[in-house]
Amino acid sequence: MDVNDKIDSYIASQPDAKADEMRKLHRSILQIQPGCELWFLDGRNSDNKVVSNPNIGYGTRTVTSADGSTKDFYRVGISANTSGISLYILGLADKQYLAETYGATIGKAKVSGYCIKFKTLQDVDMDVLESAIRVGLEAAPL
Repeated sequence: MDVNDKIDSYIASQPDAKADEMRKLHRSILQIQPGCELWFLDGRNSDNKVVSNPNIGYGTRTVTSADGSTKDFYRVGISANTSGISLYILGLADKQYLAETYGATIGKAKVSGYCIKFKTLQDVDMDVLESAIRVGLEAAPL
């Protein structure tokens, strides 16, 4: 199964309302950066143990670990959670950036150092959410 099939299957496995919202968000991200590399992580570690919710990733960034080794990982991700949807903006050096830049204007969402969590897309201002996505996909780490 290729990554697009895995993404479609994951989204389809969600309750109908959440699946519709995740499809809309997925399309929105692909409109912001058409042709970006897509990722699908099933939430399992190398021992096949569930360690996180499955997530869809967009774009690529190189991550350097403490030992100096590097690996590629996604820049922006989305995941269903028990109360709604999480949007991850990874690679930001300033862990206050998201909250300070978008927290007051995004709407009804919890904004942390790298995550914007909301119940439904109706709860957030899509223009503000898309601005955060653009930062994650296009800008150098802040």
